Amino acid sequence: MVNKNTICLWYDGTALDAAKFYAETFPDSAVGAVHRAPGDYPSGKQDDVLTVEFTVMGIPCLGLNGGPAFKHNEAFSFQVATDDQAETDRLWNAIIGNGGQESACGWCKDKWGLSWQITPRALTAAITDPDRAAAKRAFEAMMEMGKIDIAVIEAARRG
Repeated sequence: MVNKNTICLWYDGTALDAAKFYAETFPDSAVGAVHRAPGDYPSGKQDDVLTVEFTVMGIPCLGLNGGPAFKHNEAFSFQVATDDQAETDRLWNAIIGNGGQESACGWCKDKWGLSWQITPRALTAAITDPDRAAAKRAFEAMMEMGKIDIAVIEAARRG
């Protein structure tokens, strides 16, 4: 059955590789149906993988091998709430270690250019602390980071 709402992500011939990586890396993720093109199309040939149905942390997605015309950018990202430093490190390192690149404040990109925010729940709690001075200290500490270091965030929050 087709979902009412599915996120469609555009790839340049690598949708199946990306879907497999996400399924191996993130919990509650899987590769579903792989559909091959019934005929030639601008960026592929008949029987090439055209679309891949997959889920990322329970979110239904469709990978479309649409060619090089459109690239992923930071205007769309997956935000992953992590429970501890070990989970934060595992996910960050999986993305970066598989050809991705790190950015600032918990953001990184996978090798296909898709942006991810690896966001510890402790960070969210710290920067939304009702004590605005504590929130500001945590926020300022985050602004200096690539991968989030929960111990540093908590220390900043405490002052």
